[in-house]
Amino acid sequence: MIYNDLKGKTAIVTGAGKKTGIGCAIAEKLAASGCNIVIADLGKPPVPGESLNPATSEEMNAIAGELAKNYNVKTLAVPVDVTDNQAIGAMVETIKKSFDHIDILCNNAGASFGVPNTVLSYDEAAWMKTIEVNLFSVFRMSRAVLPLMAGKPASIINTASRAGKVPPIFNSAYAVAKAGVIMLTKVMAKELGGGMIRVNAICPGQIATDLEKWRFGLEASFFGTTIEEREKEMCKTIPLGYIGLPRDAGDLVAFLASDASRYITGQAVNLDGGQCMEL
Repeated sequence: MIYNDLKGKTAIVTGAGKKTGIGCAIAEKLAASGCNIVIADLGKPPVPGESLNPATSEEMNAIAGELAKNYNVKTLAVPVDVTDNQAIGAMVETIKKSFDHIDILCNNAGASFGVPNTVLSYDEAAWMKTIEVNLFSVFRMSRAVLPLMAGKPASIINTASRAGKVPPIFNSAYAVAKAGVIMLTKVMAKELGGGMIRVNAICPGQIATDLEKWRFGLEASFFGTTIEEREKEMCKTIPLGYIGLPRDAGDLVAFLASDASRYITGQAVNLDGGQCMEL
């Protein structure tokens, strides 16, 4: 569905530099509805031997170029480390040169470090880095961008996770961080509602991304099975019976950014095929 009220608005999407990721799907759906898009990601060269690398500047620029060409919108690719206030400040200054107002902020950047490990065996530096990337970044990015959102109705959409509601094993830092994102979403919704800014979160379950494949690979190694078997076992826990796609997240975010959800704020919406059905 295309949301015509989003045409001409400007959105920042963090963690949007990989074509196979949720962030890119969010950016594309918003662009399809006429949004100008800021692609924000690390923009660093790949590290040899790493199975999961951050988005490179070339990947970010390619996505920005494709969105601009395909949807006739203005785009900008900006490198940023969402754990670094100075880098975030530099990103905001760069954005100001092209856009004088931000209507939508999608805090989507996320990662998991030091897994699989129990709480007792978890490396503290890896635990804290996971919290920094997934939780503290939402606070830092929102605080930095909010001055550009003032004066008009706006929307912040945070990518939390099913893991923030239902605890997974051997991934405590990620689960705790995403639970924190859900609560931060609610706090911000209360604080910012009077300024016409709505704040919601999406809680994806299993979505077919590189990160999800990596996670299945880790679990397969841990349990002595194959990635395909791990995926089959996971699908048995999903009432709809299949893994979701990044575009499913894009559809949900576009809805939450649009006037179609104008009376919705402070919510953490599940996107998991029915895995989590809490009251």
